[in-house]
Amino acid sequence: MPRGRDGGRRPSPPPSAGEGGPAVRPGRERGRVPEDRPSPGSLRSPPSPAEGGGLVLLGEFGRAHGLKGEVRLKSSTSDPLAIASYDPLLTADGRRLTLARVRPAAGAAPDILIAVVRGVSTREAAEALNRVSLFVERERLPPPEDEDEFLLADLVGLAVERADGTPLGRIVGVPNYGGGDLLEIAPVTRGSTALLPFTKAFVPVVDIKAGRVVADAPDDLFAPAKPEPDDPDAPTDAPRRKPRPEGSR
Repeated sequence: MPRGRDGGRRPSPPPSAGEGGPAVRPGRERGRVPEDRPSPGSLRSPPSPAEGGGLVLLGEFGRAHGLKGEVRLKSSTSDPLAIASYDPLLTADGRRLTLARVRPAAGAAPDILIAVVRGVSTREAAEALNRVSLFVERERLPPPEDEDEFLLADLVGLAVERADGTPLGRIVGVPNYGGGDLLEIAPVTRGSTALLPFTKAFVPVVDIKAGRVVADAPDDLFAPAKPEPDDPDAPTDAPRRKPRPEGSR
């Protein structure tokens, strides 16, 4: 379901096969909230180079599940199960795949599914799908309904700058580790990326047409993480660490 400016979920009709309908915002849309708090959402996987070139990433297969051809699938649609309504799904090497059935993976993150792919009936065939990404043509997606909903394909690659025009870097990912959407920003100068909450407080301006976002980021955004005060043996130059998303492969 779509996520609005207030971070809540709005009920809407289920998607129709092949179209997605108003309930689906594939391509990992981001819904900002006005308060300094991230909105709920699904976990994120790294963007594919195919995004922005007419194709939008909807998911990625993981390891095989069981012996009869089932396979784990990380879904990138706002309603994870809605990925099955897109038929066919495209792969980077030109294949067209159909998801016959999907169900939530027990004990995993909400966007981790168990999928049955039409024509795949053995564990060996399912294993061959590991790390295969699934895409849909951009023109098949409905446009965002809210001014603060964005496709990840539109966010990745945008320049990040301060309100005075000082460049900070470029968006290289939009992860979500369960607490809300984040912008992963690579600095202008070489170095480790940093994460910034994707909220109205931290990112007041998103200008897709101009290819930029304005960020109210702390001065030490790219500074190495400092050791905990009660850990005297921790190195002072410890690199910034990102949490590992639940259910990752």
